[in-house]
Amino acid sequence: MTACGTLPKATVEPESAIATAARLPGAIEFRLVGPEGGALDEPDPVAGELHLDEAVRRAVTSDPGLQAALARVRVAMAEADQARLLPNPVLSVVFRTGGGSPQIEASFVQEFVQALQRPTRASAADNRLRAVASDAVVVALDVISDVQESYVDAQSSAALVPIFDERLRLLERLVSTARARLDAGEGTRGDVVTLDAQRVELLVSIDRTRLDERTSRLRLARLIGQPSSEASWTLDPWGSPASRQQSEREWTDAALLSRPEIQSIAWRLRALGDDEGLLRLLPWEGAGVGIDAQRDGEWQLGPSLSAPLPIFDDGSARRARNVAEQLEARHELTLTKRRVVEEVRVAYQSLAASAANLGRIRGELIPLQQQRRQLAEDAYRAGQTDVTPLLLAEQDLRIAQLQAVEVEAQAARALVRLQRAVGGPGVAERLASASSPGGPIRLASGSNPLLPHQP
Repeated sequence: MTACGTLPKATVEPESAIATAARLPGAIEFRLVGPEGGALDEPDPVAGELHLDEAVRRAVTSDPGLQAALARVRVAMAEADQARLLPNPVLSVVFRTGGGSPQIEASFVQEFVQALQRPTRASAADNRLRAVASDAVVVALDVISDVQESYVDAQSSAALVPIFDERLRLLERLVSTARARLDAGEGTRGDVVTLDAQRVELLVSIDRTRLDERTSRLRLARLIGQPSSEASWTLDPWGSPASRQQSEREWTDAALLSRPEIQSIAWRLRALGDDEGLLRLLPWEGAGVGIDAQRDGEWQLGPSLSAPLPIFDDGSARRARNVAEQLEARHELTLTKRRVVEEVRVAYQSLAASAANLGRIRGELIPLQQQRRQLAEDAYRAGQTDVTPLLLAEQDLRIAQLQAVEVEAQAARALVRLQRAVGGPGVAERLASASSPGGPIRLASGSNPLLPHQP
């Protein structure tokens, strides 16, 4: 009676979980596409400005890899529904003719062992469904992280180009000054060659930076579903991430609770535990009860029982395999937890180190270079030196500004990886707004769309 009853179904909502992780206002949609797949470019092109939140939203709602993961969730749902069905009864009819009157045999058999296993099979299928749903959230987190890093790369490269251009103008002025001094007999050709070499090296750096920006924009275009677009959007203004972070321990604890990779293995372990319960009746699978009827002149009717004899296969091999699979999953769970802790700690330490370096550059190095430039300018205006020390001081100031942008980009990437390590921007936002903040990580003043503004 219990085996034939209605079994409750597992409820999974990966679309809502993904929306929560990505900080979207509503659940994403599972798309139906034709036999040739979806369109190469999304029908709603992005033009003008492209904010980070909009880029994340478009990527999460249109990424084909994520849609394939959601399709696998539908496959697991169908398998869970299949596990709840009773096995079909078997009707067998035999008709014999020959000497004497015709003989008719009929049997109606229902396998009962599979019916007894039905609740456990449904539980195992539900747990595998939950594991697949967690895997879909993993895919979404990877998509979000890719979009954020590509956006940061494009922003930082675009911020570096004007500083490189200013350095190039300064170097060209230095080259002109060195050549004028050489023509006047006051300089050396070595100075001219050295400055020319620096100018060429700077041109190479400028071209590489512009290529990096273009590559990041094209990758971002593919991620948001517009691989054929010009990728000429106006991005958010570049700035440092400014936020008060929790302690490393709090980030680690939140990651161990929220990471879908850990949840997926935990659900798979539960499914393997259900499989272990199914193996208890394994030798008797195929056993059935029914009714047999035979007509040889008159009808004869009676119950029947059929069962396999566990002579050659007693199920020990499959039980051993189940034990090994459970041990494998347990070791994978331990390995995944350790990797999660490592990812959180590495990203946290990287963010802390970037914050310290950025504070040092903005609080000490840039003011010192500005002071040096002012002293060189005062000496030049007083006629004590020529323009070369002033240009060199100006160039070193630009180099310090370049270092600040590069460290800001390192901090932004570390923040992206920290959010990924903890389980997504949604988890990071809840943790950042907790009422018991831990040790602060203070970055230089500025804004970054990766984190909400906080006091």
